[in-house]
Amino acid sequence: MRRLLKWIILTIGIAAAVRWFKRRGGETAVIAPVEPAADDPAEELRRKLAESRDDDEPDEPAKGPEASVDDRRADVHEQGQAALDEMKPSDEG
Repeated sequence: MRRLLKWIILTIGIAAAVRWFKRRGGETAVIAPVEPAADDPAEELRRKLAESRDDDEPDEPAKGPEASVDDRRADVHEQGQAALDEMKPSDEG
C-alpha cells in the first residue's frame, strides 16, 4: 500500500513539474529586442580614466621605465620588510 501511495505522489509531482516547465518555457520565449546604446560605453570609460589620471598628483616621483630592475626589486623588498615589521607582535609583556 505504501509503495502504491509513493508511486501516485511521485507521478503527481512529475506531472506538476512538467506542466510548470511547459508554462514557464512559454513565458520566457518572448524576448524583447535590445536597443543599441547611443554612445560607446568603452569610450566613456576611457575618457573618465584619462580625466582621473590627469587629476591625480603622484605622491612619489614615478621611476618609469628608466629605473633598473634591481632598483625596483630593492624598493619592493623594502616595502615587504616594512610590512613584516608592522605585523610582528610587540615583545612587551
